[in-house]
Amino acid sequence: MKHLPSLKNLFYLVNLHQEQNFNRAAKICHVSQSTLSSGIQNLEEQLGHQLIERDHKSFIFTAIGEEVVMRSRKLLTDVDDLVELVKHQGEPMTGEIRLGCIPTIAPFLLSNVVQHCKQLYPDLTLFLKEDTTDRLIDALGKGELDLLLLALPVDTSGFHSMKVGIDPFKMVVHKDLTDEIHEPIDYQELPDESIFLLQAEHCITGHAISACQLGESEKINPFAATSLHTLVQMVNCKLGTTFLPQMAIDAGILNNTDLTTMAPPGDTPYRDIGLVWRQTSSRILTFRTLGLEIQKLLDQVDDL
Repeated sequence: MKHLPSLKNLFYLVNLHQEQNFNRAAKICHVSQSTLSSGIQNLEEQLGHQLIERDHKSFIFTAIGEEVVMRSRKLLTDVDDLVELVKHQGEPMTGEIRLGCIPTIAPFLLSNVVQHCKQLYPDLTLFLKEDTTDRLIDALGKGELDLLLLALPVDTSGFHSMKVGIDPFKMVVHKDLTDEIHEPIDYQELPDESIFLLQAEHCITGHAISACQLGESEKINPFAATSLHTLVQMVNCKLGTTFLPQMAIDAGILNNTDLTTMAPPGDTPYRDIGLVWRQTSSRILTFRTLGLEIQKLLDQVDDL
């Protein structure tokens, strides 16, 4: 067998690409800067190609260097999955799972998920990361996360997904304004710029517009909130209305406000809640078992 590059040196290269700084990358790899630099030089010698163009002040990755980084990420992720497969053979609900979740789900569901898993699977540890859908999917693809809890549909090309439940939308208004809104609701009767939504980077905005059949763009206020709690405050100041997911309402986001809920037009609008993981992951049984437990939690909410 020909001499192959070491995983250690590939690890150095990937972290240097991520940090774009030798000192920071060395700290992440828990080695000295000279060790990291030597490892990457050794990698270049083994491959017979320059991966990084250097001068005394800066560096850039070459075209082939970018390709090697991309393939190295996948290779290192596959090795991690292989280790997990062997480590947890016969004991799928043990070990660690790096779980990513979006901000419109995390505050209202994750604590229940963690507590539920601690009771049922004490040898399983969840490490949580909250971020937007696009950044979480990017982290999953790079092997930085193992599993995502998202609102669907999203583009999950190259990943497996499992639907675990639905989360209905409700229209939220101030109690003093309910007499001004007739049911069934007709968006045409609402004032222009009276509907508040989250920033576009939050997928719930697109889901709410689609599910609630909100086609009148002139009704949407140009102000875009950064969180559901900000939306609640805007509506509580009688500035307009918004749409909130049922899980946030059940978790008490409207507590200590003067807000009430109304049914949006048409059939009950909702978003799907699902898990997403890499197709190459060896922990499918773990993820599906966890998905079934989350499904039970969501069903309990629906029954309330």
